[in-house]
Amino acid sequence: MGLRDVLFGKKKLAGPAAERLFALTTASVTLDTECGLKTAGAGAICFKPLSAGEFVRAENELQELLDATAAQSHSKVERKSDDLGFEWLVVRDSSFEDLVATVHMIGSELEDRGFGPQLLASIFKFTGAKTVYFIYGYKTGTFWPFVPEGEKERDNAEELELKAKLERELPIEQDLSRWFGLFDAPL
Repeated sequence: MGLRDVLFGKKKLAGPAAERLFALTTASVTLDTECGLKTAGAGAICFKPLSAGEFVRAENELQELLDATAAQSHSKVERKSDDLGFEWLVVRDSSFEDLVATVHMIGSELEDRGFGPQLLASIFKFTGAKTVYFIYGYKTGTFWPFVPEGEKERDNAEELELKAKLERELPIEQDLSRWFGLFDAPL
């Protein structure tokens, strides 16, 4: 496939591998032992709201997805909206492996149902000396740490330290300008 094919719509570029999300489960040992971070038992998927025409179909499919997820896992899943109009599917589970698997399953199901372009990020909450989030960007297939301080500030030094400790285990976003903070994530 050449650039010309991509530009003129003959073929699509492959999206990032969603399986990269599972790298977080193996990195959880390093997060615990080297970083002093433990899972808070919460994760979420954030996605763009749908247009009015897609909304009715999506609402029905989304409810089916949530019902199926509840039946297949022991995770609790709830839907929330934020002040900016983004939709969140918040997952709670005491088992970190099950939490990541459920978030992955929901993301995969949304993609399979044609809503892949709407997916923005998954976010996982950890606790330690500070609250830390690891964000997975669906468009790039990479993670980045997010350490909020106060309402709209962040601890960049801590984020860079986490990057250095985890970049051998996680596909970390190298372009720091893409490290978006999700300050009001409903976790």
